[in-house]
Amino acid sequence: MLEDYFRQYGLIAIFAVVAFAVPTSLLAASWLLSRLKIRPQNPTPVKLEPYECGVQTIGGPWNQFNFRYYLYAILFVIFDVEVVFLYPWATRFISFELFALIEMAVFVGILLIGWAYAWRKRDLEWGN
Repeated sequence: MLEDYFRQYGLIAIFAVVAFAVPTSLLAASWLLSRLKIRPQNPTPVKLEPYECGVQTIGGPWNQFNFRYYLYAILFVIFDVEVVFLYPWATRFISFELFALIEMAVFVGILLIGWAYAWRKRDLEWGN
């Protein structure tokens, strides 16, 4: 039992080492090839410009924009993560008992309270 426990964490450790080693080695190889003048490096003024959908940028890099974009993004992520939790539960719905149904009802209730709060504060409206 204990060996199986350590074996599982050993696999996680191996994945973590590989996840760190691969990008690090690729960056190091790229740096080494550039130092040895093997990797081409031809900077031009066009290549050094910031790219934004093929359109020339207007203004400086610190343009102000509406904060509501962040709010829409956060609300989208919150309600999108809801689906991540609801999908596995829905696929196993038949085999669950009453307790699991009550737990999910509480979870969805909390989400509905959050949705109603955002609706009441008029955070879901694009205008104004």
